Amino acid sequence: MSAQVSLKIRPALDELQQITAAVEDLAMKEQWSPDLEFKVNLVLDELGVNIVNYGGEVSVIEVSLSSEEESITIEITDDGRPFDPLNDAVEPDTSAPIDERPIGGLGLFFVRTMMDEMHYRREQGKNHLALAKRRAE
Repeated sequence: MSAQVSLKIRPALDELQQITAAVEDLAMKEQWSPDLEFKVNLVLDELGVNIVNYGGEVSVIEVSLSSEEESITIEITDDGRPFDPLNDAVEPDTSAPIDERPIGGLGLFFVRTMMDEMHYRREQGKNHLALAKRRAE
């Protein structure tokens, strides 16, 4: 079992459904567990929404998915403003009572907790975020 999908989409919220459809198709072909499919879709949706809403003048979002026997690898690339989610995102205070927490800020926290690996680099004017998730927990 090994398959790859690559997409280039416009930076618009209504375009993100193309990523969801590609993940669902790949998950079916590669027999992912429902939990794995949910996590990959949630992570890509969160990252896509963040790029669209906060990336500035983004011309295209590129997503590459690779499904191997033991893991799923993802690379998401955009030409928006530099943003390293590993070092630039504010760590949310998850110990504070819910009614005292500021709205927002949990998306990247969930991305980091759902993925097994995350690596960021800025290269040739683009953000490159590589993620990996083991197929078996």
